[in-house]
Amino acid sequence: MNLHFLIIDTQNDFANPTGSLFVPGADKDSERLAAMLKRLMSDINEIHVTLDTHHWVDIAHPIFWVDNQGNHPTPFTIITEDEVLNGKWKTTQPEHQARATEYVKTLKANGSYDLTVWPPHCLIGKVGHNVVTPIADALTEWEDTFATVDYVIKGENMWTEHYSAIKADLPDPDDPRTLLNTRLIDDLEKADLIACSGQALSHCVANTIRDIADNFDEENISKLVLIEDTTSPVAGYEELGQQFVADMTARGM
Repeated sequence: MNLHFLIIDTQNDFANPTGSLFVPGADKDSERLAAMLKRLMSDINEIHVTLDTHHWVDIAHPIFWVDNQGNHPTPFTIITEDEVLNGKWKTTQPEHQARATEYVKTLKANGSYDLTVWPPHCLIGKVGHNVVTPIADALTEWEDTFATVDYVIKGENMWTEHYSAIKADLPDPDDPRTLLNTRLIDDLEKADLIACSGQALSHCVANTIRDIADNFDEENISKLVLIEDTTSPVAGYEELGQQFVADMTARGM
């Protein structure tokens, strides 16, 4: 069997209790996943690890927005199209206003999440960007068999969220990093079974797997296997995680 693991965003900021955007349960998820990787070590053909990757300045970070008093939003503030159009929120840099307004309008038109202001997380060069220790150690052990982990970077473009490792919420034609990752899709389609896990079930796991399925031939969707005890939803978004599992199970995951 050609066995692939797809490990989504198991980084310190999500999976370590000290992380800036810790997902409750992710620390134990990571321990279980690490144990599984070690148990199946000799059977794994490829491991793909996605890495959420951001700059401090990002459309979904507090620094990007201010209210009428010049205050930045607190983390987990939801910024809607109506609130931008009526002036409740505007961009810190006035020259960014038109593009940011178009972004929130497009999110609504596409049926995506409203813009959530997240705590700055998975910042390039910071500890929070690193893979959490139990999984990092298991990956090193696998690479010591003369294998190479396929690290997939997503999220550097400050103009769009990039929950999915397959494409950004709003792809930028001028930035190939935001466009459909056909290379990853093609690699995964060669597998006989794709063991999926990571953080968070409600957001990056859900969006990545949905996008993979949308770009697979229908008969290949059944290759996707969600390892349920190695993934958790963002607190307050449990229903999104449950809906994702229900939707994708119906499609053959």
